[in-house]
Amino acid sequence: MTVSTSHRPTASRSPAPSPITGRAASTPRAKRRKWATKGHLIAAALVTLAFVSPVYLTVVNAFKPQDQIVSDPTALPAPPTIQNLTDALSRPDHIIQIGLANSLVTVVASVILIIPIGAASSFWLSRRSALLQRIVLAVFGAGLMIPPSVILLPTIRILTFLQLDHTYAGLVLSNIGGGYLAFAVFVYSGFLRSIPGEIIEAATVDGAGTLRIWWKIVMPLLRPATATVTIFLSLWIWNDFMNPQFILGPLHGQTITTGLYQSLGQFSTNYAQLFGVMLLAAVIPVAGYLFLQKQFIAGLTSGASK
Repeated sequence: MTVSTSHRPTASRSPAPSPITGRAASTPRAKRRKWATKGHLIAAALVTLAFVSPVYLTVVNAFKPQDQIVSDPTALPAPPTIQNLTDALSRPDHIIQIGLANSLVTVVASVILIIPIGAASSFWLSRRSALLQRIVLAVFGAGLMIPPSVILLPTIRILTFLQLDHTYAGLVLSNIGGGYLAFAVFVYSGFLRSIPGEIIEAATVDGAGTLRIWWKIVMPLLRPATATVTIFLSLWIWNDFMNPQFILGPLHGQTITTGLYQSLGQFSTNYAQLFGVMLLAAVIPVAGYLFLQKQFIAGLTSGASK
């Protein structure tokens, strides 16, 4: 009589502990995962360093005299001085005061006009058929893909015909008609898809008109999108150099970016004063971002959990 023995599957054994360290020997897969994690950390550190280094150089050199900047631009100021900021504010051409004021007016006027136009266009587009939406968004997408330098000359000719060349009104009009409006329409169109249609239908049943629905119901719901559009457009218009340089011209006004360009000397440059101007030019954008960062983060993460 034979006794049958059942063959049970043997469980996978863990690596035997090392006789020296007493720890289990790591498998090749664990080693590869460990090196992959280290590689990701190194890559993230290098990317972060690439983005942070210009900010570090600007802040550090804004408080150093000219000789320290030339000898070692990466070193900390020893001792720090505010003479660069004082010299930048006391320039005879008032590059800081005039440049900041002109840039601020241009940004505020452009954004105040782009936001309602973009939001109203997106709301009107969301009530149309899917085919019409795709066609209109494709046209706006072409406006985003065409480089601004390609349409700069036709824009100047149109402004000249309207007698708005070398004026801030013409600069604001070129910002509205450029890719900035297309960006606003794309952002608002994406956010409007997340708004339930029952809200609009209920307001319509209650007798509210289209304009009232857009202003009283839709715009408050689009607050995160408005913050996102405001921050991106403000930074792009604030940092724009080509449009102010060619539309306004050096003799008819300047923004902070064209003022920085004019502060560069032909044969020599006062780097201490230049870094002071750059630091003062960055104060308003940073303050605006800190003021709107809560709504900006909400706009970026909206719909992530749906």
